[in-house]
Parts: sequence; C-alpha cells; structure tokens
Amino acid sequence: MAITRIIPCLLLRGNGFVKTRRFKDPVYLGDCFNTVRLFNEKEADELMILDIEATGAGRPPRFDFLRDLAGECFMPVGYGGGVRSLEDMRRLFAAGFEKVSVNTQAWRDPELIRKAAREFGAQSVIASIDVRRRLFGRQEVFIDGGRTGTGMDPVEAAKRAADMGAGEILLTSIDRDGTMQGYEVEMIRRVADAVDVPVIASGGAGSLADFRAAIHEGHASAVAAGSFFVFTGKHRAVLITYPAYAATLKEIGIS
Repeated sequence: MAITRIIPCLLLRGNGFVKTRRFKDPVYLGDCFNTVRLFNEKEADELMILDIEATGAGRPPRFDFLRDLAGECFMPVGYGGGVRSLEDMRRLFAAGFEKVSVNTQAWRDPELIRKAAREFGAQSVIASIDVRRRLFGRQEVFIDGGRTGTGMDPVEAAKRAADMGAGEILLTSIDRDGTMQGYEVEMIRRVADAVDVPVIASGGAGSLADFRAAIHEGHASAVAAGSFFVFTGKHRAVLITYPAYAATLKEIGIS
C-alpha cells in the first residue's frame, strides 16, 4: 500500500513565510530558514514552498535565495511560483528542489508540462490547480494567484494536465484556503476519480478528521495543509506543529 504523505504547504512572501485566508490577508509566520528547521526537527514527510508574489510581479523565482533555503531542508521539497520555462525548472532542480509546481504558465503554455515531463520525468512535475466556486456552486479554475478565471472545470483541467504528463495534481480550494473548515471533499473525489495520477488535496484542513475525509472519501493520494501546521487556538497564534507520523496514520485510518 502506498504511503500517504502529509505535506506542509508554506507560502513565501519576501524573505518570510505567510498564511493567507482565501488567498488574501497574508499573516506573517516567521523567518523562512527558522521555519524550515522546525519542520526538519518534526520530521515532516516533505515540504511545498509556493512564492505567492512571483507571478503577480512578473518575475522569475529567486534562485539564489531558494538554493539557500532548499539547502536547509532535510526532507524532499517542492517549489512553485513564477515558473515560466524549462530553464527555470533546470535551475530549481539544480538548487535542490525535487519537484516543481506550475500553475499560471501551464494554462498559458500547456506544452510546458509535456516538455518538462519529457526532460525531467513526470514524477518531478506538479500541475497546480486553484479552484473557486462561482454562482450556483459551479467550480472554476483560476490562475494568476486566484485573480483570473479560466472558465474551465477542475476535472477538465486535471485531465489536460495529466494527459500532458504531469506526475501529480496539487488541487487547492480557494474558498477553503486558511479557513480550517475542511477540504472540498466532493471536488477532490471528482478530480481524483478522473485521472490516473496522484492528487494532493489542499485548502481547508483543520483536523486529522479532515485528512481522513480527503483520503477515504475524496480518494486523495496525499494531503497538504498550511494553517493546520502553523496556527493554534481560536486566536490563531503562530505555533509550528507536525503530528507524529505513525500516530497520525493510525488516527486517520491508514494503518
């Protein structure tokens, strides 16, 4: 049986990590390097680092800074944000990242995923899909950090990404981001059942029960979360946590 991965998703803004709510109102969490060291100590399965400013600013990844940051990670680490070309990916892999996530550019240049999978291997390429509900509950894929609608349903987008060669889908509910109200389980199941590649559920985790629902009911292959790992209490005080792996798997019904 495949191991279920539990992935902290860290949002990079400047030289610090932040946490958003519905892709807005970023709250500062702390220095990037100190945060990564804390997740090292807690033996996180892997990390996903997403620069939330790069695409909007029209700039590439900050390769020198990211090389230093990846050097602090004792676990596999992925990166997304501002990735627009195969050369960007080459530099990120050379900097120490095992996976690269593409979102906006994958929409504007779908062939990028195909080319990347051919050169680096599908297992290294993640297609990131951000979804917001429209009127009457219709789900639509958004790009540009959640600012631009595409008119595409997430299942259609996931199928296209998988057909192009993406090795994983990072599926995020914008409406649930940072709310800790649970994943969009029905959406996760729709996407996971439609593609033959692993789907990472993201957006809304507030408890181990939410992980269980995403895995058992949503058929997700992995779960990612932000607020669950960085906030505590009703006042959302910043506290970096990561539950003990074996106990977590037992709690969510995997082992």
